[in-house]
Amino acid sequence: MDTRTPRPGAPARGSDSGRPVMAALDLLGRRWTLRVLWELSQSPAGFRELQRRCERMSSSVLSTRLNELTDARLLTLHEDAYHLTRLGEALVEALGPLNAWSRQWAEEMGGGQLPQSPTAS
Repeated sequence: MDTRTPRPGAPARGSDSGRPVMAALDLLGRRWTLRVLWELSQSPAGFRELQRRCERMSSSVLSTRLNELTDARLLTLHEDAYHLTRLGEALVEALGPLNAWSRQWAEEMGGGQLPQSPTAS
């Protein structure tokens, strides 16, 4: 398993092109990444609080994701709490249309009752 943080201009999982979108999809497709971003978009949190919010995530996976997202400049650690950077906030905002589309898709597919607030897990 490749544990390097995906970077624009470098080969990514599923693509050797180096295109930034492929690096972004590689990073976002990693287990628990979207959930961590979602939780931090609600409010900053320290390691233990994030682990509590993501109830089934192991400490080793959380540590890896936090390191990757910090390395990708989407998070920063400030006063014992992780915060989204401006780039991280822009990413969460950019995911809004995908959330809207997924709700439309769920309706088309007969998804039944949908939760009111989006979740990233």
